[in-house]
Amino acid sequence: MSAADATLIETLMAVRGNAYAPYSRHPVGAVVIGESGTRYAGANVEVAHYKGICAEASAISAMVSAGERRLGEVWVIGPGAHLCTPCGDCRQRIREFADEHTRIRVVNADGELLKEYSMAELLPDAFGPENLGQAL
Repeated sequence: MSAADATLIETLMAVRGNAYAPYSRHPVGAVVIGESGTRYAGANVEVAHYKGICAEASAISAMVSAGERRLGEVWVIGPGAHLCTPCGDCRQRIREFADEHTRIRVVNADGELLKEYSMAELLPDAFGPENLGQAL
């Protein structure tokens, strides 16, 4: 498993601290690293009608908004000692921009690496752009 550097952990903790989670009280932060090596951070943002945005989706949106289209790494931090893995919707969203080299890593609230996944492990037999005849 790949260890995170201190700056990455600080960014994860800071963005998790910015999460807006008044309903679930489950703040989540994510950092995605684009093909260029640039890091994009995102936090979950809940809204009263319960259709908020997850931290991973927020970070991916920042990456796409900056013009990047390929994920190298995804890092996720939740509020506790347990695994806070991407939800099903985020797994599909990650899949859209991932390749066989993309790694998804989950850390605990203190920033300690708990588990690392390949895309195939996180979302086996995934449906992707190639299923629609789209070139990546």
